Amino acid sequence: MAGATSPSAAANLAGKSGVRVVVIGDPGTGKSSLVVALATEQFPENVPRVMPPTRLPADYFPDRVPITIIDTSSSPEQKPKLIAECQAADAVVLTYACDRPATLERLSSFWLPELRRLQLKTPVIVVGCKLDLRDEQQVSLEQVMAPIMQSFREIETCIECSALRQIQVPEVFYYAQKAVLHPTAPLFDQEAQSLKPRCVRALKRIFILCDNDKDGALSDVELNEFQVRCFSAPLQPTEISGVKRVVQEKMPEGVNDNGLTLTGFLFLHALFIEKGRLETTWTVLRKFGYDNDIKLRDDLIAMPIKRAPDQTLELTSEVVDFLRGIFNMFDVDNDGALLPSELEDLFSTAPENPWSSDPYKDCAEKNVLGGLSLEGFLSKWALMTLRDPTNSYANLVYVGYPGEFSSAFTVTRKRRVGRKKQQTQRNVFQCYVFGARGSGKTSLLQSFIGRQPSDALPSNSERFATNSVELPDGTRKTLILREIPEGDVRSLLSDRESLAPCDVAVFVYDSCDEYSWQRARDLLVQVATHGENTGYEVPCLIVAAKDDLDQCAQALQESTRVSIFSI
Repeated sequence: MAGATSPSAAANLAGKSGVRVVVIGDPGTGKSSLVVALATEQFPENVPRVMPPTRLPADYFPDRVPITIIDTSSSPEQKPKLIAECQAADAVVLTYACDRPATLERLSSFWLPELRRLQLKTPVIVVGCKLDLRDEQQVSLEQVMAPIMQSFREIETCIECSALRQIQVPEVFYYAQKAVLHPTAPLFDQEAQSLKPRCVRALKRIFILCDNDKDGALSDVELNEFQVRCFSAPLQPTEISGVKRVVQEKMPEGVNDNGLTLTGFLFLHALFIEKGRLETTWTVLRKFGYDNDIKLRDDLIAMPIKRAPDQTLELTSEVVDFLRGIFNMFDVDNDGALLPSELEDLFSTAPENPWSSDPYKDCAEKNVLGGLSLEGFLSKWALMTLRDPTNSYANLVYVGYPGEFSSAFTVTRKRRVGRKKQQTQRNVFQCYVFGARGSGKTSLLQSFIGRQPSDALPSNSERFATNSVELPDGTRKTLILREIPEGDVRSLLSDRESLAPCDVAVFVYDSCDEYSWQRARDLLVQVATHGENTGYEVPCLIVAAKDDLDQCAQALQESTRVSIFSI
């Protein structure tokens, strides 16, 4: 796997039309001299206190991306401007003077903590200026910077230079540009000296996509196709043999009779990064559509969808068949359920498991071993599609779905039209669950997915429960229950379209608590009124919870009357 690539290709794939570098540091550390020396290739006799913005042409460095360099003043009255420039920067060059140890100490005591306080996510290049004045008895740059870099991981690299002697002046800004176009932090954990999990997951997906015969290894032909796709240049047979030999010497399991294994593929990228050839891995990632966060670019997954507020997206039968297929593929023990480890493996080519946190983590039925049935698996996808179609599509692509956005989803008919005709072709229905605190809303959701009420952790945020429901004619539909906390009702109903995606509203009350009944009735009136006023009326149903306890006679009598009236 070679790293050769056209200079413009890497830059274009980085998505940057220009790089903005701000130069900061203590007074007298050589900031302005550094900028002038770069622009004029000579040491300035008279340096202004602050240089105006300096622009380097696109062809100054191989990546062919123009650089704008912003000089700054560290005087107290200029601090607001300094902060604004730092916040607008793609990279920060932080200077100290090699002949003034106090300015080096100020990096840790002031400058780096100040950048953290501003919550900047930009890479920092630490630059020791006035190298020609450094005492030869001083310790090396590596010894000086090691503890600082250990404490401040945002430092991308360190370098010393001399504007007077023209030593490593262009390199300062080359490293700054490289830190923006080919950053280390998303790819590699410097402390652990290993690829970061998200990088591994992306490279694993790329490996699988290139393994055309699905034999778990990249053959010579597949390696060559990969090379041409990423770098627009084929590999010679001797080069392929050389790559595999390097891998086999360092990691025998990286190569087998069929070719380069996933282990070997990952080892090669770690090797490139350790040798400073980050552009190789970044070129591969960007060729396969990844951005600097190692997620698929928005333009590849976010498609404009025209739909009315009471229309939603559902998975097409093509996608459901695809999901059934990967469910069976990852159900290694063939027990009809995906264990947590099997589910993690299924999502191992996504940036992370999208169901590892709320609201997806505990929203579907599981067996005693924590396994997710096929119905539960499909129900979670239905919920993710309902809430966030773009995220749903992205994860479909991550796990291997080859189709376009338009083939993945279908737009449902408007709910109002379906209610008028009293028929629907939809497969997913959403139910809002209202009620006073302690009325039994959560217990209703828990029982719907086969759990005990005590299994639910306390929460003031909305919960979801999703499951498959069999109708009298034998067909199955997905029902999603969304619990609306009592304190969120006012906020919900302040949105004119809040009931548009709701198919039915359920009002739960504690059958032994008269206040709970009254509150359920009040909420029903509020919701029904909101529906009438906005044109998004929903059928309403009152549910008496805790029926095994003593009931309030008045509540029971009135609830029967109200529920019959309001359905």
